[in-house]
Amino acid sequence: MNKILERIIIDNKELTKKGKVADYIPALSKANPEDLGVCIIDMNNNIYTAGDYDKKFTIQSISKTVALMLAIMDNGEEKVFSKVGMEPTGDAFNSIYKLETGDISKPLNPMINAGAIAVSSLIKGGSSEERFERLLSLFRKISSNDNLKVNEEVYLSEKRTGNKNRAMGYLLKDMGVLEGDVEETLDVYFRQCSIEVDCIDIANIGLFLANSGTILKTGENIVSEHVAKIVKTFMVTCGMYNSSGEFAIRVGIPAKSGVGGGIMGAVPRRMGIGVYGPALDERGNSVAGYGVLRDLSRELNLSIF
Repeated sequence: MNKILERIIIDNKELTKKGKVADYIPALSKANPEDLGVCIIDMNNNIYTAGDYDKKFTIQSISKTVALMLAIMDNGEEKVFSKVGMEPTGDAFNSIYKLETGDISKPLNPMINAGAIAVSSLIKGGSSEERFERLLSLFRKISSNDNLKVNEEVYLSEKRTGNKNRAMGYLLKDMGVLEGDVEETLDVYFRQCSIEVDCIDIANIGLFLANSGTILKTGENIVSEHVAKIVKTFMVTCGMYNSSGEFAIRVGIPAKSGVGGGIMGAVPRRMGIGVYGPALDERGNSVAGYGVLRDLSRELNLSIF
């Protein structure tokens, strides 16, 4: 398996030149666009790696999957989906216009920024610090890494420049969607996006979802199989932003990308996958990471369809 991964990394390395690192969050612009790494963890807990798999990056929108799980655990499915929809969108992940011009009363889904901010507002706690610490504890548990922490430089950079997300937060508050204080919710959201991980960490989260909400190493069940299915379904329909349909056809793996360059994959009952390549396409997905997952899916017959 390691040899397969090494070959796939080599085959897709050239694609890193076709993208560019995110620069709208200034701290993200420091990433090396040529980095490319992958990790697979299978149902026997075997770990296979290749390339720059141990490079650290911030989790960004991949965090939306874990925040959704905690929000459902805290509030129940009915309340969460009274605040955010279940439908995919053809718009960019940070689009705001449908909140104002569309005939909708809530964000279309929890994987776009507006929906994710609404979800973060539902995480319970007496303060933004307590709410984030509960979320971070869940990340640490399901990634099997007690040392996960926030990259303070990226967090402060996001907080300083996140004007569009801030506008979304206040618009959601005005719509009656966002609960509690807007700035506290945004603080949770900016922190969750700034958690620092590597390919092994997100492969472990993918494995947790592939194993229906149970930590493979310990056998501890964290969320129901039903909740894990909800998250994986959103990954298929909305996880790759407005490339999700194409990705489902060409790759067929439940996946969630982030503008830090990561893509998390969860192949039900088979494996978790973590890919890192910070050079992004125009839709915010890792160009070479997409290629790695496409080749992996073909080589190992991973499509769920």
